[in-house]
Amino acid sequence: MITVYGIPNCDTVKKARTWLAAHKVDHRFHDFRKDGIDAKTLRQWLKEVGADVLINRRGTTWRRLSDADKAEAEGASAAELLAREPSLIKRPVFDLGDVRVVGFSAAEQKILERALKR
Repeated sequence: MITVYGIPNCDTVKKARTWLAAHKVDHRFHDFRKDGIDAKTLRQWLKEVGADVLINRRGTTWRRLSDADKAEAEGASAAELLAREPSLIKRPVFDLGDVRVVGFSAAEQKILERALKR
């Protein structure tokens, strides 16, 4: 089963969940704010997809960070920062079991479609 990580009021997460429902894809939703996310999981995601993909540098959470916190996002403690500030995680994150897909552009939709056909 796919797990979708995100924030329920995020427009992109809403679109992704609607898309999954339309394609009759069984999934579980994990709310970053309500359910949290641990640094161990985030370290694995960072290793798999990289900070440039996983960290949302366009949002208001990033803009309000101190320079020290922004530097932390580039270093070894990025996972701890993301665990403290889950709004910094680009959304949605799809956990397909053996692969993670971050975002929901046309390219990510194609990745999901291919993965669902396996």
